[in-house]
Amino acid sequence: MSTHRPRPPSVETLLVVARGRLADGTDAEAVTAIARDVLAVERTRLAAGESATDLERLVDDVLDRLEAFATGSPHDLTPVINATGVVLHTNLGRAPWPAAAVAAATRAATGYSLLEFDRVVGHRGPRFRAAEAHLIALTGAEDALVTVNNAAALALAVGLAGRKGVAVSRGELVEIGGGVRIPEIVRRTGARLIEVGTTNRTRAADFEPPLADGRATVVLRVHPSNFAQTGFVEAPDATELARLAHAHGAIVVDDLGSGALLETAAFGLAHEPTPAERLAAGADIVTFSGDKLVGGPQAGLVVGRADLIARIRKDPLARAIRPDKVTLAALAATLGLYRSGRASTDIPVWRMIAMSPRELGVRADAVLAGLPTAIRGRVRASQMASAIGGGSLPGETLESVGLVIAGEGPAALAARLRAGEPSVVARVEHGAVLLDLRTVAPEDDIALAGAVARALA
Repeated sequence: MSTHRPRPPSVETLLVVARGRLADGTDAEAVTAIARDVLAVERTRLAAGESATDLERLVDDVLDRLEAFATGSPHDLTPVINATGVVLHTNLGRAPWPAAAVAAATRAATGYSLLEFDRVVGHRGPRFRAAEAHLIALTGAEDALVTVNNAAALALAVGLAGRKGVAVSRGELVEIGGGVRIPEIVRRTGARLIEVGTTNRTRAADFEPPLADGRATVVLRVHPSNFAQTGFVEAPDATELARLAHAHGAIVVDDLGSGALLETAAFGLAHEPTPAERLAAGADIVTFSGDKLVGGPQAGLVVGRADLIARIRKDPLARAIRPDKVTLAALAATLGLYRSGRASTDIPVWRMIAMSPRELGVRADAVLAGLPTAIRGRVRASQMASAIGGGSLPGETLESVGLVIAGEGPAALAARLRAGEPSVVARVEHGAVLLDLRTVAPEDDIALAGAVARALA
C-alpha cells in the first residue's frame, strides 16, 4: 500500500490568491519570483515529512516578503545599543552621526540638488565644495579634497610619487585594519617602497640617503593611531624631517589616521596631533578619516598644498573613489558644527568623550531605579574604563560608570542581550556582564533598562 506525500499548490494557484490581496502597481514578475521562493521552501518541508501549509498562510508569506523588501526590513542594518564602552566601535559602525548630518543627508537623498550645477549660468558647475571649504578653514590648508575613506585618500597622496620612491620609517609600516598594510598601499600605487631606520628608532638623518640620491620623491609619515610603542624608541621630529625633504625637493605626506579636530588633552586624553599642527610643521599633504574622531560619515579627507591637491584631483583614481552627494552633505554638516563651536555638544563622539563620571553615575542610578524590584539585586552601578577605539588613541581610557550584572552564565546573558529588542552589545569581564553608559545615548537609558529586565527574567 503506497503513501502519497502532500504536494504544494502550483505557482499559478498561489498567484491567483496573492494578486487578489495586492495593491495595484505591484510588478507581476516580482510577485512570481517570491511565490516560487515560498513554494521551494514548502517543497523542502514536505520532503522532510512535515505537514502541508495552508494556502492562505503561503499567501501571507508571499505578501510578508514583498512588504519586507519594500520597507527594507529585515535587510536593514540592525540598530543596537552600544554598551561596550568603546566609543568608536569598528564592528558597530564607528561614529554615530550628528543630528545635523542626518538631516543634511536626508535632504540630499530625497530630492535633486545643485551638486554640480551652476544656477547662475544654467549649466554644469564645480562639484559641491562646502565640506572642502570647511576643511580649509579648520586646518589652515590651501585646498582640500574628500574621498570615500582614508585608505583611498592615502593612496591618492602616495600616488604623487609616480614610479619614484616613497621613504617610510620601518616603525611606521603598520596595518591600518582589515588586513590592509602601508607597504601594500604604496606598492599598489606603482611607487617603490624605501624603508629607512629601524622598527623602534628612526631619525630624520635616516631619510637623507634616499633623498640625496633622488630615489625618494615622497616622504610618508604614518601616525601610529592604532598602536603605541614604548621603551627604547625614537621618531623623527616632524619639522626637521619636512625641512630635510624640502631641501631635496621631496613632498611630505602625513597620514594621521583618525584625525582629531579638537584638542584631545582637554578631555583628559593624551594629545592627538591635529591636521593643522602637521601642516604647520611642514607637511605638504595630510590625510585623515571622517568617521573616527571627526565624528561624521565615512570619508577620507585630504588637506594641504593647492598645487598638489590639484594634481590629485586630476588622477583618474580620484573619480573612482569620490563620495556621493549624501556623504558630502553629511560631512559638510558635521564640519559645520566645528566651525560653529558646537562640536563637543552636538557631535555624538565628542559628547560621549566629554561626559563626566558624575553625569554617568546619575544615569546609572536612574537605570537601576527603572528595573523591576525582583532583579534589581543582581545589578549594581560601578566605575569602569571606556576606550576610544576605532584606531584612535591606543591605550587611552576614560573613567566611566555603568552597570555590572554578576552571577552565573555571563556569556549566555550577553547573548540574550544581543538577541533582544533592542539588541544590546555589552562586554564580559571577570565573570560579569558590564554595561558602560558612556557609549549609550541618554535617550536609550529607558530602553536599556527594559532590555536588561527581559534578559534577566
